[in-house]
Amino acid sequence: MRLAVDVMGGDHAPDAILKGCIEALPLLGPGDTLVLVGPKNVIADYLSERGVSDARLVVEHTTQVIEMDESPAKAVRSKADSSIVKMAWLGSQKAADAGSLRADAVLSAGNTGACVSAAIMQMRRLPGVHRPGIAVTVPAFHGPIILCDAGANPEPKASHLWQYGVMADTYARHALKMKSPRVAQMNIGSEEAKGTDVIKGARDLLRATPGINYIGYIEGRDFFDGAADVVITDGFVGNTLLKMAEGMAKSLFAAIASELFATDPELALKLEPVVKQIYAKNDYHEYGGAPLLGVNGSMIIAHGSSEPRTIRAAIRNMRDFVALGVNAAIVARLAEVAAMNVPEAEPA
Repeated sequence: MRLAVDVMGGDHAPDAILKGCIEALPLLGPGDTLVLVGPKNVIADYLSERGVSDARLVVEHTTQVIEMDESPAKAVRSKADSSIVKMAWLGSQKAADAGSLRADAVLSAGNTGACVSAAIMQMRRLPGVHRPGIAVTVPAFHGPIILCDAGANPEPKASHLWQYGVMADTYARHALKMKSPRVAQMNIGSEEAKGTDVIKGARDLLRATPGINYIGYIEGRDFFDGAADVVITDGFVGNTLLKMAEGMAKSLFAAIASELFATDPELALKLEPVVKQIYAKNDYHEYGGAPLLGVNGSMIIAHGSSEPRTIRAAIRNMRDFVALGVNAAIVARLAEVAAMNVPEAEPA
């Protein structure tokens, strides 16, 4: 398997990304290759300083970097030799057509908007897909929850949200082995009358889709209570919810540790292994990145604050995503739904 990684993407790039790639080498098979996309001198110096020499590490040289605060679409168009654009190109059919070895999957912790824009421009969309969406697996006490979209499309139409439901349902069945995932929409209330026209339009489409276990609306407070297995929302709400949950978990565990040590240091030391184990199950670093569903290729988008262990986990997820054949399943499912004459909202 050939996996391409944007070395220059992320708050802690390139060091954290390269260290994560090195730590991921034991996860690779003898026929796997990690393509490190970025300035060859930076990559070569890092590997040389650490005495790393592995034939499975190859370099794809680039001269530009898209910063985290740049306008995504503008940066992608103006920086054709950036690590994000070159990474997306490697994961596209364009690379194969040009005689290059196409990457089976690509990974970046860089500018999310730029990753999405580059994926759409270079990889294109899967047949029948209107807009790609980021599907994040969120850990919860009752089991993992797939949240889609988590930042790719902040202002979707009803048809986009409907397709997120179809694609995320397919992903849940393949990646998490759920037989009949409960699909819900995030809303300001569970009552039928609540929500925007877009939310109501997506609701009607999901209800009309055979094979989708659609259970209606849920509120933010229901998200972690095991009310649904797949939650659909727009990218603005999804990204805000995700980051708020990450911050709350970190703050809550810090508060618990502080109170325990202040009240009974001996008890705190006894409970420390348990607290760490619970925290690990709820730590986004352990889950790596999230797939961008709907593009004609395999792109994993990691958190901007990714650490080496995040990248290591994301590389593991890349291999799993490709092996599961999720894209083929999504194309087949969308074709099946189309054949059932499910009414669609305006796709554009």
